[in-house]
Amino acid sequence: MSGELTKARQKLAGINASLKMGKYMTAAQALNDAIVLMLSAPLLKNEREEFAQMLDTAVYSLNNHKELRKFYPLLLHYTPGAEKKLLEELYEMRKVLQEDVNETAQKDLEALESKKREGLERGQKHLDEQQFDEARQAFDRLTGEFPGDAELKADIADRYYKAGLNQDAVGHLSQAINESPESIHLYNRIGIVLRKMQDFESAEGYYRRALGICQTDEYLFFNLGRLYYDWQKWAKMAEAAKMAVAINPNFVEAKKLLAFAQKKLGG
Repeated sequence: MSGELTKARQKLAGINASLKMGKYMTAAQALNDAIVLMLSAPLLKNEREEFAQMLDTAVYSLNNHKELRKFYPLLLHYTPGAEKKLLEELYEMRKVLQEDVNETAQKDLEALESKKREGLERGQKHLDEQQFDEARQAFDRLTGEFPGDAELKADIADRYYKAGLNQDAVGHLSQAINESPESIHLYNRIGIVLRKMQDFESAEGYYRRALGICQTDEYLFFNLGRLYYDWQKWAKMAEAAKMAVAINPNFVEAKKLLAFAQKKLGG
């Protein structure tokens, strides 16, 4: 038996297991793929008879699965030699099942987003009431439930920053950057927080890391210039502001930053 037919047999053999696990789309797709493989391979008479029996068994399993019938009430029809007709019916079945998969996935996503919002609101309530330890516990639980979510950590960091908890903000932003090292806006945000903390060297390090990834973000250069303003490094400030203006000639604030730096340099 060819490799294609072996794959077809394996797909048909797995249909009942997929149905038991409620994976109806997987079961329908397996039957579809098995038929395609069968049609693409030259079969001996006994092989064709064997596959016809296996297809008949698979169709029977799908037609008599009560839970599947709730999602797709139409019956499949199969007679040996009419495999292409069965493929047409399977196409309609898979289309309906895919719509259900999409709807279920959307509901799951909405439920997760709702859970995330509730967790953020709880943490924010503690921050508003200056219950900082409780806020940290709430936010830590939330990030534990959504590991790898860099934007969630950035959101929490913003809340810490607005509450004056800069060190907590830096901690979450550094984790977010580790998880999403290509996200330039995260470097901008951590640079701003570190600048407020007057940790100029660390802020500069993050900006330089970001510039190693992207050289076309005017706000990245502008914020770097703001850092050098606070750090009183006028030459570097002028260089950063000049780059921001070069990228966006209409960037008014960057022009002001550049003019100030040039004045300090006696230009």
